[in-house]
Amino acid sequence: MAASAVVTPPSPVSSSAIPRQSWTEALLQDLQPTPGRLAGTLRIVLASILALLLMEALQMPFISIGMYFIFLIGRDSPAVSLRSALFSLGIVSLAIAIELGVVILSDNDPVARLLSVAVVTFIAGMIVVSTTQPALGSSFGLIYCTVISLWEVHAPASRLVKTSLFLVGTFLIALGCAVAVEYVFGDRKPAEKLQEQRHIRYVALTKLFRLYAENAPQARRFEAAAAVSRIAIAGQAGMMTLYNAIVEQNLDTGGLPIAIRPRIAMLAQLMDVAAAFGLQNPAEVDPETQARCALIAEACNRLIPGALEAPVEGLQLGPAGRYTLLDRVEGALHSILTMPVAERGTRRRELVALPRKHVPFFIPGAIRSRESVAFALKISFCSTFLYVLYHALAWPGISTAVTTVLVTGLSSSGAIKQKLVFRVLGSVIGGLILAIGATAFLFPHMDTISSLVALEAVIAFIAAWIAGGPKFNYIGLQVAFSFYIVAYEGFSAPTELAPARDRFVGILIALALMVLVFDQLWPVRTTTVMRRGLASMLRIGGDLFTTLNASEKTADARQTILQHADGLRDRLGATVTALRSANTSVPYEFGANREDHIQTGDMILRAAITSAALFWNQLTVLHNSHDTDFLLDPDLQEMRRRMAIQLNVMADDVVVTGAVITKNPDVLLTPAILANPRYAEYARNTAARFEELQNFTAILEQHRY
Repeated sequence: MAASAVVTPPSPVSSSAIPRQSWTEALLQDLQPTPGRLAGTLRIVLASILALLLMEALQMPFISIGMYFIFLIGRDSPAVSLRSALFSLGIVSLAIAIELGVVILSDNDPVARLLSVAVVTFIAGMIVVSTTQPALGSSFGLIYCTVISLWEVHAPASRLVKTSLFLVGTFLIALGCAVAVEYVFGDRKPAEKLQEQRHIRYVALTKLFRLYAENAPQARRFEAAAAVSRIAIAGQAGMMTLYNAIVEQNLDTGGLPIAIRPRIAMLAQLMDVAAAFGLQNPAEVDPETQARCALIAEACNRLIPGALEAPVEGLQLGPAGRYTLLDRVEGALHSILTMPVAERGTRRRELVALPRKHVPFFIPGAIRSRESVAFALKISFCSTFLYVLYHALAWPGISTAVTTVLVTGLSSSGAIKQKLVFRVLGSVIGGLILAIGATAFLFPHMDTISSLVALEAVIAFIAAWIAGGPKFNYIGLQVAFSFYIVAYEGFSAPTELAPARDRFVGILIALALMVLVFDQLWPVRTTTVMRRGLASMLRIGGDLFTTLNASEKTADARQTILQHADGLRDRLGATVTALRSANTSVPYEFGANREDHIQTGDMILRAAITSAALFWNQLTVLHNSHDTDFLLDPDLQEMRRRMAIQLNVMADDVVVTGAVITKNPDVLLTPAILANPRYAEYARNTAARFEELQNFTAILEQHRY
């Protein structure tokens, strides 16, 4: 068990004390090269060129949608690409089957078509929030609304049916090209690359804090801080891509530590705060800061892959009442150091990465959640209203209003506003600038296939490079979608500028409606969603403690318990990753309480990371065959029972009620436990992590508004 002193987290101060980048600076940083970005971009370019040539040669309809889906295929590994393509093809086939079924069974009744749009978009919304594959929901709704709208025009039924079926062929070509390119050029050793990425980060951190500890010249400290900042820009996305490749194929995890998924989120958070601290770069470093940086450098050096992972004596947060960047660095590092390490007898590979086949498709309890139903209803209302609007106005050019709802709909106002802003920017770049520019200045002079290939290569490279960024990647997707929907509307070069204008108007209409529904009439703030996520983690922890107490000696019963625990830890890792991603959307909560939202988001993320360390230490006990007595000891069972009750109380308090009621962890430790040389360390460490978690959740009550 990892051991460290009990830490009382400081009360946060104004977030203005924490330096923040302007949007322009953040966007320019997001465009910087990161590991694997160029290779991924070139693979997308090659797949796009191959698909375009085949679809143009075969005169396939819906070229724009097929080209766009090339960008949506997972590129974590060739196997991931194939699985993602099969899922997408299945969704397309299901949407077309439902479309034809509705038309045939209702004899093409307009009311039935309209009702089907409402029902399908509701189901799509439920898929987004209640499954582990949310992208399938938006794809399902997008394809269905596209094909059902074909029946709103007066055309022979046979032609409409053929057009719908040809859409499957378009997707087969597009997805087939994407998968083929990945199998030829994709990475096949994700575990080694992930370990390399961890090594690069910890080495950079060690160098930075050693220079601060030595009070090195400003120029050297700035160079080291800039190196950390460049790596921090990549965030967790690249490492999570490698992790997903491992779990999809159940590959050998090599030398990766256990609990690698939450460790990725923790390391990305450490890189962010360390970069911000390093770039402050004062003229002189005071002795206290030097001493603290020396401990941080020592800890980072021990965390370098291959080194001995062990706690560092003396490393703790700064004095209560402070919330400096150095405090946050120590807090993030403290969480990593309190994560469990592999011990003799631990089923290590299973604890490193859980194979995808063990992950359930539906999130337990999400389908019955009122929040899930409310979100799906909002998506359904907006989609159906806009579907009626553009057909009532006989203005098919603004059909992008419906697609905007389906591809930007998320479960919080901040995240929705973020995606809407990005969609507008992407549409301006891809539709108004690139597509109109190509229509006006390039297409009239292009008379060979080579010129079309050259143009596609440039557009795909620009869009794919932007899409490879950690923060503004959605802009790249919308650049591609907006360009394709205008430039590849038919089989010949566009000759009018109106389509780009109409599609942009559709986006603005959808933006206005979604802001009204999601932000004014029925708002759900990003921090509210994050509170729910933290509450979910606390309930997972309560379930885990209860599961440990239910352990039996029989092999069958133990196997059932381990399977249940595997499901819990997958949800735990997914929630930590989701909370860190959601925290990046908090700055889009514009208004008087924006700074409070930012502080709250940071504190929720810190609490989530702390809870991950607490719960993962319990999971290693469950999986360690040498620790069976830890599960059966009556005093330890009573301690875990009380903690499970308190965790569920904390979960309710974080979301709905007033102040969090904390429990002194000392009362959970009986004299018998403390006197037992085998159990005392485990009990003290568990109580210490539990107290840290209580302190963080208690601080959240200072930010209720």
